[in-house]
Amino acid sequence: MVFSSNVFLLYFMPFFFLAYFLTPRKYRNYTLLLASLVFYAYGAPDFIIQLVASTVANFFLVKWMCRVEKPAGKKLLCALSILISLGLLLYYKYGNFMMENLNAMLGFAGKSALTWSRILLPIGISFFSFQSITYTLDVYRGINKPLEKLSDFVLYIMMFPQLIAGPIVRYCDVAEQIRNRQTTMDDRLQGFYRFVIGLCKKVLIADVIGAQVDAVLGPSNFALLDAAQLSDIASRIASLDTGMAWIVAIAYTFQIYFDFAGYSDMAIGLGRIMGFLFPENFDNPYVSASITEFWRRWHMTLGSFIKNYLYIPLGGNRVKHKSRMYFNLWLCFLISGLWHGASWNFIVWGALHGVFICADKLFLTKVMKKLGRVPSVICTFLTVCIIWVFFRVESLELAWSFIQRMFAFEFVPISFAENNQLFVTMLVAAFFSFFTLSKFGLKVQEKVYSSDFSDKKHIIAWCLAAFAFVFCLAALNATDFSPFIYFRF
Repeated sequence: MVFSSNVFLLYFMPFFFLAYFLTPRKYRNYTLLLASLVFYAYGAPDFIIQLVASTVANFFLVKWMCRVEKPAGKKLLCALSILISLGLLLYYKYGNFMMENLNAMLGFAGKSALTWSRILLPIGISFFSFQSITYTLDVYRGINKPLEKLSDFVLYIMMFPQLIAGPIVRYCDVAEQIRNRQTTMDDRLQGFYRFVIGLCKKVLIADVIGAQVDAVLGPSNFALLDAAQLSDIASRIASLDTGMAWIVAIAYTFQIYFDFAGYSDMAIGLGRIMGFLFPENFDNPYVSASITEFWRRWHMTLGSFIKNYLYIPLGGNRVKHKSRMYFNLWLCFLISGLWHGASWNFIVWGALHGVFICADKLFLTKVMKKLGRVPSVICTFLTVCIIWVFFRVESLELAWSFIQRMFAFEFVPISFAENNQLFVTMLVAAFFSFFTLSKFGLKVQEKVYSSDFSDKKHIIAWCLAAFAFVFCLAALNATDFSPFIYFRF
């Protein structure tokens, strides 16, 4: 079940909130938990038992860990809990990838390939695996006490607003909110406004652009395509002139941002209605003047997770040799790429970002400062566009072919009339992506996202949000194209 669907918007969401607010306050966690189980079972009924079983096992392992006094015993139980979460992630997300590469090596050695049944990827497995790990480690480190109720822990792992595609919510950020939270009418209204903003980003921008990108590059998951379909995509890429190749790359750059940021806004908004304050996940990433700044603004909860649970344990900046620090940085981004998908193109995508992060620390930041803010933003944006190709085109050969078309310097006149909807939507996307480069844009953003609304502002905002909500419903019913890119990660 996706947020941008009639099933969710017209049935699940209104019936859930009606039941939630009619439930006495002390029982609302049970209502939310039941709804979360239904939400996940609707999209992945075959995996719900494994998810609940692993969550229950982690709950009792962590409670046992807290009762053990010997450090060695604590470490063993902590490792076992993490192993359960990582084990599920490795099996479901990387099992096919490992078998494919093993067979490739066997073929290279002249051996016969192994046969296996392809493993279906449960939606959202990366997000709930990471949240389970944060719970175990935060309790092990003494940052927070473990939850007393099993139902509260299952709720933390499976809460439907951010279960499928984040933001990644660290246990220490919501521990107290799960136990005891308050919600006011202002929270509910602000949450609704935020949800509608995300819905508009998703339906009115990302989906419109995404349909055109898919018309050229095909579905985003190449693993589901046969040889004939891949050959057709290769032919379409080979026929692109330089101008159209850049348009497609920039279009996808906008699509993935408004798709994922839209989902995050909707998740944050749904949580706010119930009194949860989920962390922000995006901060205008395309106004970044360097790749380092881009990663401070893009998927911030993943960046926080990588920093706190991987980079710092590896030694962070406090290492004897700078070469080790650069290797740690590069390795973290390599793993980040692998986290996004079990394919070599994602590894290359992460590795390239790691290279630019290291280059920033070595010399590139100084160069960008000399260029000035606006030229640096343009250079960074174009660099991100090029690297996104490896994220979108799940074949290294085809990705490289696409990049070659971007720099072939072969131009054909573009018919703006034939692609009117795409170009208008891209202009809107560009406006909202770079709006905050100006001080005026920042002030407007602060007012829109501000929680300090007067009664008059609430009336205006509610009317606008209600109109936008109905408009999005109409747009959804005019097309059957509304996938969420990050569902597969």
